[in-house]
Amino acid sequence: MIVTGNLAIGYGTAQVAGGIDLSVAQGEILCLLGPNGAGKTTLFKTLLGLIPALGGKVEINGIPVDTLSRAALARAVAYVPQAQVMEFAYTVLDLVLMGRTAHLGPFAAPGAVDHDRARAAIDELGILHLSDREANRISGGQRQLALIARALAQDAPMMVMDEPTASLDLGNRFLVLSRVQALRDRGFGVVFSTHDPDQARELATRVAVISGGRLAAYGTPDETLTAATLSEVHGVPVALERTDTGRTVIAPARPAS
Repeated sequence: MIVTGNLAIGYGTAQVAGGIDLSVAQGEILCLLGPNGAGKTTLFKTLLGLIPALGGKVEINGIPVDTLSRAALARAVAYVPQAQVMEFAYTVLDLVLMGRTAHLGPFAAPGAVDHDRARAAIDELGILHLSDREANRISGGQRQLALIARALAQDAPMMVMDEPTASLDLGNRFLVLSRVQALRDRGFGVVFSTHDPDQARELATRVAVISGGRLAAYGTPDETLTAATLSEVHGVPVALERTDTGRTVIAPARPAS
């Protein structure tokens, strides 16, 4: 479980947001929403111990994150960044094997067990046929699945995902979202940032909305993804509409006639 209490985040003495009380456990998806610059990435860096909190606490399984070694933290929480072109020409298998680093000694090389675990993770994401392909020469959606496979190979029960569907086309977006849902069903805990409230409504156990330097809303999707909250946070009037299939979607509010 990841828990924050009265958390203040920022850089140096410049606070980006404060008063953040969140928790996410295995089998849950916490979706993080907010406008650009609200502090979502800063919160992720703080949860992962990459930058110190300016106040309050971050605990992983009851242990303050700033007291955990990097290896211990990597065994507890895996990070999935946005898919991007990489500097080196790694194969998909090489990329996924990097997830095994937390289980190796300082100068140890991946062994047979590590290769088997990496291939199993790749297979689980449905991209085993891409194992020997260069990760920069597959589609963005496939590369995002490879990054999720790397996190799976890490064998951490919690995952932090930074806008994993950003810049993906519709088919790849649906593919990645279905895999995130499958992770929750398997008992993983997931913290997932997105700009799309409809994704949060479909996936989330709970939603946290950060805006204006504070936690503007926190609760179930029905409690947080209201027209009033979304209109205030994004500065544009929105409405909730129910489709013929019974799903609720976010749409621009129509002017009164």
